[in-house]
Amino acid sequence: QVQLVTSGGGLVQPGGSLRLSCAASGRFFSIGTTAWYRQAPGKERELVARLTNGGIINYADSVKGRFSISRDNAKNTVNLQMNSLKPEDTAVYYCYARIVSDAYGTSDYWGQGTQVTVSS
Repeated sequence: QVQLVTSGGGLVQPGGSLRLSCAASGRFFSIGTTAWYRQAPGKERELVARLTNGGIINYADSVKGRFSISRDNAKNTVNLQMNSLKPEDTAVYYCYARIVSDAYGTSDYWGQGTQVTVSS
């Protein structure tokens, strides 16, 4: 069974930094597009950053210049480095990956979500 396990959330003061990590486990052939989404209370889930297999990166306008997405293919992880955090970054963050496996073909997977709270 393929799973995404997220870690690294927490409470941070405005201007601080956090690093989120998401690790894929189980039996699979390859990982395609990966991304981070977030959902704040009362709002819809929104794309924060996306990294394709071809290396194309997209960021939400609200996080450009502050957040950075990266992958470690050897460890099957995708990371989100968040700097200069603002209170409006407070949300539950979810990782996403499109994974090809023998059992399930090409499927979309989501991590369990991790809370990021930016507050003084």
